[in-house]
Amino acid sequence: MKAAILHEANQPLVIGEVALSQPGPREVLIRTKACGVCRSDLHFIDGAFPHPVPTIPGHEAAGVVEAVGEGVLSVKPGDHVITFFTVFCGSCEMCVTGRPSLCVNPATRRAKGAPPRIASDDGTPIAQFLNLSAFAEKMLVHENACVAISKEMPMDRAALLGCAVITGAGSVFNDSKMKPGESIAVIGAGGIGLAAINAARIAGAGQIIAIDPVPEKRSLATKMGATNVFDAGADDLVKQVLAQSDGGVHYAIEAVGRTETAELAWNILRRGGTATVLGMIAPGKRVSIPGHTFLTGKKLQGSLLGSTQFPIDMPRLVDMYLDGRLDLDTMVAERIALEDINDALEKLRKGDTVRSVIEFG
Repeated sequence: MKAAILHEANQPLVIGEVALSQPGPREVLIRTKACGVCRSDLHFIDGAFPHPVPTIPGHEAAGVVEAVGEGVLSVKPGDHVITFFTVFCGSCEMCVTGRPSLCVNPATRRAKGAPPRIASDDGTPIAQFLNLSAFAEKMLVHENACVAISKEMPMDRAALLGCAVITGAGSVFNDSKMKPGESIAVIGAGGIGLAAINAARIAGAGQIIAIDPVPEKRSLATKMGATNVFDAGADDLVKQVLAQSDGGVHYAIEAVGRTETAELAWNILRRGGTATVLGMIAPGKRVSIPGHTFLTGKKLQGSLLGSTQFPIDMPRLVDMYLDGRLDLDTMVAERIALEDINDALEKLRKGDTVRSVIEFG
């Protein structure tokens, strides 16, 4: 099959041929139909986060099940599925306490010494990227890395649910547990931020503030439901937000991945508010919070994929899209071929696009 391969960090991806193993016990072979190009991919491709190479990036995908291995019960050939990179075992402490996104049980991977799921034509193993490797015509994954959805759902929109949307929406529905009428600020109006804004509108937020340096993204945020927008580069940004929100917001969502934006999320909270950091802050970076401000009762928390319970939340988000409540159409900036992947990554580096989606034939 054809795939976009990363041979070395800070180098362009190379389109080449690779081979997949046959599905083993509890494994699912999926023909990839669409895959979003996410900033999280860029963190690994550009070397900010380490990953073994060679590898095939890509982790925000949807496709059709072609075959299943022994013991697979959750999906069958012909099912349309969304994948997610935080594969869960279903039996560890994290899973049985309702936090499957935090599962790290290695039982979902192939045993040491077993043939690799992916290899080059000469047999060299290719490290599977975030349990998926979705910049490829097919994926071979554990059954708990995908969930079946309605066949009415367009695949290019379904793919976005696998990372950006489930993260942004989950930060509102699961992490914040927002009540109607409460206020929220979303820092960063990329894919994750726009999904959080859309979810806040669905949840009945009284005020939705979007903060981003790019005018076009602020316009998109307004279309998705933001009631107020601010330029992230404004000198008196904190004062402006505090004034607009009557002393601070109930919730702040950081969807950028920088220390200064995490600190901004804390600073624009009202007393007793909660800030959730979704962005991937690079290893070695630290967030600084003035100690005395903890006496205001504010809370700072992290989140992975919006603390989602995947088999439940993803089909519900599909229903929200099909019902016209969840806006995914606005998030798709362009649809591209796999061969255009490096151009899409360069657009991400410039920060002037929301989502490029790879479509496979």
